[in-house]
Amino acid sequence: MRMDESGALEAARGLAALLRTERFDGVVELFAPPLRAAVSARALRLAWTTEAAGRGGTESVGEPVVDDAGADPVRVRIPVTCAEGGFSVVASVGGDGLLQGLRLDPYGGAEWQPPHYAETDRFAERDVLLGTGPLAVPGTLSLPTGPGPWPAVVLLGGGGPFDRDGSSGPNKPLKDLAWGLASRQVAVLRFDKVTFTHPDRLSPDFTMADEYLPSALAAVRLLLRQPGVDPDRIHLLGHSMGGKAAPRIAAADPSIAGLVLLAADAQPMHEAAVRVARYLTALDPGAGSDGMVAALARQAAVVAGPDLAPDTPPELLPLGLSAAYWLDLRAYDPVAAAAALPCPMLILQGGRDYQVTVADDLTRWRAALEHRPDVVIRIHRDANHLFLPGSGRPTPVEYARPGHVEPAVVDGIATWLTGR
Repeated sequence: MRMDESGALEAARGLAALLRTERFDGVVELFAPPLRAAVSARALRLAWTTEAAGRGGTESVGEPVVDDAGADPVRVRIPVTCAEGGFSVVASVGGDGLLQGLRLDPYGGAEWQPPHYAETDRFAERDVLLGTGPLAVPGTLSLPTGPGPWPAVVLLGGGGPFDRDGSSGPNKPLKDLAWGLASRQVAVLRFDKVTFTHPDRLSPDFTMADEYLPSALAAVRLLLRQPGVDPDRIHLLGHSMGGKAAPRIAAADPSIAGLVLLAADAQPMHEAAVRVARYLTALDPGAGSDGMVAALARQAAVVAGPDLAPDTPPELLPLGLSAAYWLDLRAYDPVAAAAALPCPMLILQGGRDYQVTVADDLTRWRAALEHRPDVVIRIHRDANHLFLPGSGRPTPVEYARPGHVEPAVVDGIATWLTGR
């Protein structure tokens, strides 16, 4: 049964009342069972605090409005005003009045526009399906015009439920890269992550390997069969956690010719989560900030400790991820995995990135790989985590401004790929 508009608004008003007083335990009680299993009150509090801190702190929570009356479930939007801008809470209300989806939207509805370096008459796109069965994912293949043979890349998005474009509000960094590279005679395959397309079908012991390997390996196989693609020049291009996963994927498929790693995290993720939380709360210290960071630090200590086991409850762990996910991550060293590969690599880092940093992550890649003549490492000083240019102290607010991946990043990747 579909929820009508008035019923959805009534449910959203109850959600807004809980958000005004930051009663996140109460918010979780409004969740449908699948959402309640995936998102804890602690993870929700962390996301809320992080979003508010980057905007100078929350000032008010407004009245809900229907965001898409035709959707099923009905989607509603709750505006949140902060000292510096604001964000929205977007909720999907099912026919039983429970929330089937909830996300924080900091971007205000701005739409992506193609970057100036994309020349759409120089390539064509078509939809593809990667894998078989219930976890198959859709993607887009961008093929340059002309006979080829072209080098190719499979794009790997960051951790979490990202679509094939790496959409972050008005910005689509993976689409920027795909269109920019395809304009420069590089075939590109990008895909919706399984966490985006099938979040309700993932097993409780889902891991990072499950998040990346099946789809990425299917993408490589598709490119190997593609006329015009040089089978000896198929690469992986991973951003953030996609960069961390890339060496693992390459180890599983020796046909992969090389890696391009963009803002690839090397610091253990439980440590990085605490570091980023401290950075963001320092932007707007508040009464609950220290407690939130301390709680996250306690969860991170469980991940690092000897007692982490497959049955450790997710509520004791960072970011609401399962014990299986953390055990898999803890056993994987991306830098060591990369060092064991014989293939060449291009490693790029943004100088203004506070999520993956020069000091905490790039130094680890450098220590293991800088001596190799087939590894190129570059820092783009003005780039943030999405490789969008900016200036000053980086904050989450700048992700709400429309932008594009720096042209120098696209040119550098294209030159490296086509010149090999």
